[in-house]
Amino acid sequence: MSKPDDTGYQVLARKYRPETFADLVGQDAMVRTLKNAFAADRIAQAFIMTGIRGTGKTTTARIIAKGMNCIGPDGEGGPTTDPCGECEHCVAIMEGRHVDVMEMDAASHTGVQNIRDAIIETVSYRAASARYKIFIIDEVHMLSTSAFNALLKTLEEPPAHVKFIFATTEIRKVPVTVLSRCQRFDLRRIEPEVMIALLRKIADAEKAEITDDALALITRAAEGSARDAQSLLDQAISHGAGETTADQVRAMLGLADRGRVLDLFDMIMKGDAAGALTELSGQYADGADPLAVLRDLAEITHWISVIKITPEAAEDPTVSPDERARGRAVADDLPMRVMARMWQMLLKALEEVAHAPNAMMAAEMAVIRLTHVADLPSPEDLVRKLQNTPPPPTPSGGGATPNGTTTQGGQAAPRATSSAPSGGVQASGAATALAVAPENALARYAQFDQVVALIRANRDVKLLVEVETCLRLVSYTPGRIEFQPTNDAPGDLAQRLGQKLQGWTGARWGVSVVGNGGGTTIAEDRDAEGEALKSEARAHPLVQAVFDTFPDAAITDIRTAKEIEADAAAEALPEVPDEWDPFEED
Repeated sequence: MSKPDDTGYQVLARKYRPETFADLVGQDAMVRTLKNAFAADRIAQAFIMTGIRGTGKTTTARIIAKGMNCIGPDGEGGPTTDPCGECEHCVAIMEGRHVDVMEMDAASHTGVQNIRDAIIETVSYRAASARYKIFIIDEVHMLSTSAFNALLKTLEEPPAHVKFIFATTEIRKVPVTVLSRCQRFDLRRIEPEVMIALLRKIADAEKAEITDDALALITRAAEGSARDAQSLLDQAISHGAGETTADQVRAMLGLADRGRVLDLFDMIMKGDAAGALTELSGQYADGADPLAVLRDLAEITHWISVIKITPEAAEDPTVSPDERARGRAVADDLPMRVMARMWQMLLKALEEVAHAPNAMMAAEMAVIRLTHVADLPSPEDLVRKLQNTPPPPTPSGGGATPNGTTTQGGQAAPRATSSAPSGGVQASGAATALAVAPENALARYAQFDQVVALIRANRDVKLLVEVETCLRLVSYTPGRIEFQPTNDAPGDLAQRLGQKLQGWTGARWGVSVVGNGGGTTIAEDRDAEGEALKSEARAHPLVQAVFDTFPDAAITDIRTAKEIEADAAAEALPEVPDEWDPFEED
């Protein structure tokens, strides 16, 4: 770790930047692998470091470069994972001025010409003074496709004196052809316990007074990034006068008090809209950002949900013991479906608050919605409650139930059902009809329902709608249709219907219009049947209990068991035969 610099102020992230592998925190697996490789003299020709921001990718690259070129204080040392930091190469690399260690930012040098100028045209020359010529490329995923292609040949067969070290936060954007030529190291997020210990060590070195709760807040805000944590610590030390407290860090970060957020969470879960709005206003007056409050609510919702599944998750070092106890208690009291509903609504609320003209007003509306749905019963509880409601008295004339039976004197009797249009004729029937004699073709359409099914199978939507809504059937025999048109029926309906049927069946159809004697249309029958089903449903005790509980409820649709089964069958994917594998043995 860097020593204090007397030449001027340095930010903590640079002042305490790791200089050896021993200084790296939270990356034990990578350090162990590199030490073994150096000890066995199996140093790869190219390395690639990946991980989130601030976990030490570029720092690790520089440490590797120092270790490969270190010659020790006496000038006789070889490659090592413990660079001395005193020889000319260690000092020059640490200060970023070594002629044989070239750092390039791929974000500003993305083109193929940059790669040619910086690497390809210079790679054949030996190192000027060091053991290896080392190319460090930061944010390597920003290189263009042509730049990657230009680098491939050199990367695959580099001279013995050349090493490559890449760093990236977007490993998936790096071509596989490049990844396959590199030894990859994934730098992990730093665990909270390790991060808190690191921040305490830096604070002690800076002789800064800061509470453990304040360090926990900084650790949580850094989300595993050491650089972010050190930058926030630097800011917190400057922010605090004397000892830096958690309240000062919370104000600096624009966060609400986590204990107060838990209070707000409890009020929402209890449906206390007035209390929740008052608490939200209080946090806003104390400087909390409404969007940050909702984020904290979402974080608590997630945390409590995880505790319900894995109780050991409550042992979070960034959370105080009192908050842990409260989290466990809430997790025991609230069902998972309530937490899932809270999570979904908070995600929607966060989006609304982020785009609203007034963030506080949007947050208040979100809290009102959350409190109103918090105490709603689950579907299972609602059905259970309604089933316990005593049924209304059965009228003397008998009632009806949605299952297709009518009650007469307390006994169930079969319900008379109206005939429904059949739908079993496939479109291929029209093609088959053209190949047989006309009389045999007409025999397939013994009922008018089959004619309607034929129109539907041929997907003539306009004709189908007109037949169902504008045609009052008077008489029907195969090949002969008489109907009374409705007032809004098109004048050429009979002509077009006859032409279409002749084209589909290959037989001549006689379609004539009469002035009276027609029955109801198909659409009218369908509407009447739907109203009958709704009336039957309304008479059921469970449905009546729903309307008693929710007076403004309405029956919008009724689906029979057969309809549900038909829809499920239509949506089912057909079985796909196994593909032939030429390499599979018999």
